Amino acid sequence: MEYRLLGRTGVMVSPLCLGAMNFGGATAESDACAIIDRALDAGINFIDTANVYNHGESERVTGQALKQNGKRDLVVLATKVHGKTGAGPNDWGTSRYHIMQACEDSLRRLQTDHIDLYQLHRPVLEIPQDETLRALDDLVHQGKVRYIGSSTHPAWLVMEAIATSERLHLARFISEQPPYNLLDRRIENELVPLAQRYGLALIPWSPLAGGVLAGRYSPGEPPPPDSRLGRAGGSGFFAERASTAGREVAAKLAVYAREHDMQPGQMALLWVKDQPGITAPIIGPRTMAHLEDALAILDKHLSAENRAFLDELVHPGNAVANFHNTAPWMKARIE
Repeated sequence: MEYRLLGRTGVMVSPLCLGAMNFGGATAESDACAIIDRALDAGINFIDTANVYNHGESERVTGQALKQNGKRDLVVLATKVHGKTGAGPNDWGTSRYHIMQACEDSLRRLQTDHIDLYQLHRPVLEIPQDETLRALDDLVHQGKVRYIGSSTHPAWLVMEAIATSERLHLARFISEQPPYNLLDRRIENELVPLAQRYGLALIPWSPLAGGVLAGRYSPGEPPPPDSRLGRAGGSGFFAERASTAGREVAAKLAVYAREHDMQPGQMALLWVKDQPGITAPIIGPRTMAHLEDALAILDKHLSAENRAFLDELVHPGNAVANFHNTAPWMKARIE
């Protein structure tokens, strides 16, 4: 497997990152542990979770799996802080108050003495960057966190964070985790060039557009009951992401992919994996079969002809579905 640099750190990670969002929720603990073991055996050495996934169960299950297999030190373990973890007014956000407590809670659930990559799950625009970065810098100096990063931040805010860290000599973001897939390519306009210029790793979430690009949702038909949209009753923030235009693109992708002896989800994931500036897209398998589908593309590459066809489906820098709709800073809507 061809491992890739994690930003400017010198750390090498697999070209796919195992996302743990389903673990302890849609994926039972025993199945999640088996998925983690299989991924590590296949060469995956990068796992991403968050303190709010399944009310902390994702972190707990991930930590338990790594304890059982004894491979914690072989894994670059990433988690996130920001989301609401309790009923109190300070049980969320990017304040020093919350970050310090949330880090301790994550360490306990993960059964580890350090987090390799600690990311701000979303920005809180009302909190000055230096307040948040000083707290993260303290965690780095305490040895509880190795590196810091962000998730679903606008390019201007990432740049401000880099500048603030350099001005105040604080730990610097080494990564950004944005939504990125064939249906929403807007990060190509500013975030990707920023990452390439300043040595940031890009770790995209939702490379399969929540299953849309895997052919889970047909145009004009109700969502399957076991799908994410089906479990949500066909409404909520994901309904906007599973747009009619997006489903139509997915249908065209499916025909083309099968003509080229590939599953549509595999072609969509492969496209993200090898896009300029991308370090490792996050796969979020719910089942072992989902994982096996993703592992099959680890050593593959798309042809120039394939890429040209996909660029025609959704032109670079454009979008036909809104995967930034949980970002507090995004104003645009895509109908």
